[in-house]
Amino acid sequence: MKYNILRVTNIQFVQKRFFKKVQVRVRFAPSPTGFLHVGSLRTALYNYLFARANNGAFILRIEDTDQTRCVPGAIDKIQNDLLWSGIIPDEDPIRGGPVGPYVQSKRLEIYKEKVLKLINNGSAYYCFCTENRLQLLRKEAIKSGQVPKYDNRCRHLSNDDIKAKLDKGHPSCIRFKLFSETECFDDLIYGRIEHNVTQTEGDPIIIKSDGYPTYHFANVVDDHLMEISHVLRGIEWQVSTPKHIMMYKAFNWTPPVYGHLPLILHSDGSKLSKRQNDIHIETFRKEGIFPLAVLNYVIHAGGGFDNKGGAHYIGSYEELIKQFDVSKIKVGSSKLTPTKLKEFNKLEISKLLANEKNNTFLVERIKKLVMEAFPNKQIDGSLQLDESHIIYILKWAQDRISKLSDLVSPSLSFLWIIPTAPLETDYSKCLGIIYI
Repeated sequence: MKYNILRVTNIQFVQKRFFKKVQVRVRFAPSPTGFLHVGSLRTALYNYLFARANNGAFILRIEDTDQTRCVPGAIDKIQNDLLWSGIIPDEDPIRGGPVGPYVQSKRLEIYKEKVLKLINNGSAYYCFCTENRLQLLRKEAIKSGQVPKYDNRCRHLSNDDIKAKLDKGHPSCIRFKLFSETECFDDLIYGRIEHNVTQTEGDPIIIKSDGYPTYHFANVVDDHLMEISHVLRGIEWQVSTPKHIMMYKAFNWTPPVYGHLPLILHSDGSKLSKRQNDIHIETFRKEGIFPLAVLNYVIHAGGGFDNKGGAHYIGSYEELIKQFDVSKIKVGSSKLTPTKLKEFNKLEISKLLANEKNNTFLVERIKKLVMEAFPNKQIDGSLQLDESHIIYILKWAQDRISKLSDLVSPSLSFLWIIPTAPLETDYSKCLGIIYI
């Protein structure tokens, strides 16, 4: 896929529009190591709602610095799933913007320039330790009951030693010097957080031996250069935030405001995983689940809203933007309730059917589902897919189904396949008898 990094030629106008008039700038920065699921969708949604509620900008940035784990086609899929969900970025790899590129693998020269500043001011250093040595350190630490971490050996190399090793072509990475004191910050959701990162880890790698930055370095550089004002991300990154703030200080930059979102768990209490197909947005799309049903499903698990209507009301995009409140986000982990997704989707189907303007859209969706479910019948022309029939079936079924794919189950094939011989029973009565 080719990315159009900047489509607008008037740079001064773009900067004025995006920077001077917009105070709140947030980002969703997924890694293309798998497809979008409800956990990552929650992060994107909350950033999007926060931006819209504050007349801010929502940026999509692709963090693909771990090239070994990138899944082919994942970037396109993530962007398509976001568009399907109605979460539309203001700046992204496709639309471009004033601070692109928005794909990290296209920003390597930026990282090389910035890391040299840290080396020159003494905040970072070259490390020549081999993987074998690092493995030995881990084994010795575990054997002695200590926390496995790097011993910062190369931090103490002289400039002459470093130059000699670089001149000889010794493989190297670049590490950041952690401060020994406790770093504090105010989390938008969890309040005051204090953590001494040096107790659990040694100096972290910020530029790998292949020249690619690690997440910890790239996200700090990009958030600063993209003028990100607030970072809303998963709770798993909270422990790393003090380390990121240290990097901001090393650059003499002002860090953004951080807020960490609690975990969303399966109904059985297990963690969500990209390898579980039943939580993928793509799966919901194929089954005929509608975007607003998915969004309402997510917010009921994650908090941030009053939810006064419960599972008997589905909020529109406008209502979700107006009602979103960071202070109402639950600090504890919450579980998904799959039955609620079905209830929300049922409500959305009825809501869509109530407006005739949606008929064409719904008819096309059903046609596609039916043709995919009964491909052989499509060839011999025995499928009944005229608009009036489809709308009739939808209205009849709206209180009986929870997703559109229910209409093409084997037991309901008679709804779409024209019988080879005329039925003696009145068709409309037959429909009523089946579900008595």
